[in-house]
Amino acid sequence: MIIFKVTNTLSEDEKMIRETVFIEEQKFKIEFDDTDDIATHIVMYIDNKPVGCCRLYKQENEYHIGRIAVLKPYRGKGYGEKILLEAEKDAKKMGADSISLSAQVRASGFYEKLGYKKHGEIYFDEYCEHISMKKDI
Repeated sequence: MIIFKVTNTLSEDEKMIRETVFIEEQKFKIEFDDTDDIATHIVMYIDNKPVGCCRLYKQENEYHIGRIAVLKPYRGKGYGEKILLEAEKDAKKMGADSISLSAQVRASGFYEKLGYKKHGEIYFDEYCEHISMKKDI
């Protein structure tokens, strides 16, 4: 059974997922920042096991989704899309009519399939190339 836990604080399960995906696998040096303090945090569970997560926050008048991560044993099963759609649903509840995110360039095709459009130029951030993407929701 799939459930989502939505909180205003960074949970131990989300920390574990992000450390595993971003620090251990992708070799980022820093994964946590001040945005975690102002974000809504979404963790997906299957049969009470943490599978993936993301965060949602509002900065100025824009809503942003970030730190989307799925643990390796659960990849390729559509769970990243489910997490993203849950975040979009929560953003709509908060009043958003569009959403933005910073995608790793190598993952931009995933977001394009879900209706996101590239916005701006490729930039280097957090140890890899990123591109800003936006979607009307």
